[in-house]
Amino acid sequence: MTIELARPYSPEKHHSHRDVTGGWLRPAVFGAMDGLVSNVALIAGVVGAAGAGRGAVLAGFAGLVAGACSMAAGEYTSVRSQTELMRAEIAVERRELARNPDGERAELAALYRSRGLDADLAHRVAEGLSADPEQALRVHVREELGVDPDDLPSPYLAAGSSFLAFAAGALVPLAPFLFGASGLFLALALSMVALFGFGAAVAVMTARPWWLGGLRQLGLGAGAAAVTFGLGHLLGVAVS
Repeated sequence: MTIELARPYSPEKHHSHRDVTGGWLRPAVFGAMDGLVSNVALIAGVVGAAGAGRGAVLAGFAGLVAGACSMAAGEYTSVRSQTELMRAEIAVERRELARNPDGERAELAALYRSRGLDADLAHRVAEGLSADPEQALRVHVREELGVDPDDLPSPYLAAGSSFLAFAAGALVPLAPFLFGASGLFLALALSMVALFGFGAAVAVMTARPWWLGGLRQLGLGAGAAAVTFGLGHLLGVAVS
């Protein structure tokens, strides 16, 4: 008769998550797609109005620089304002914890009771978390404001990501003209491939069907280019 000894308990290794709060993904994705769509539309409009040539190159380059700077400035201002508001609210919470610790502890216990803990356990959890003022502040900020006080978004990271991503996206339709292309076809073909590929990549990152993300982004970019080309053509005919 053999006796199996119980294996020592080994806690399961928890799966890891990607960083979704670093402040770079949204401006990078938005910047790249905006740069690609807006510049292919701009170049298409100029070509529709005046034909391919130096004007298309100048328009594409101006669109790249102006758009990248605008995106970076907008993201910096937006994220900086958001972060300053968060810091101001965190300061309010810090003052309230110093002024009325008993009330804040009771508020935390009530929160845990509302989430299903019995009154005694909720009180003990609140007591334990409130023993360290800094830990108590982090818990209150996360629970009440929904932000991590140790990982606030960086306006510099958002601005830099947005600038580089927009410039990279805007360069795609401009590149064929820089290498001597004389028509819009190559720029459009390259842009459509990039739109589909980038849309598919983002869909994979966000756990959605790659083909759906690619087709959606392709449709949006193609629609924008078609509209501006048509308007540019009409304008060019009207003023010629």
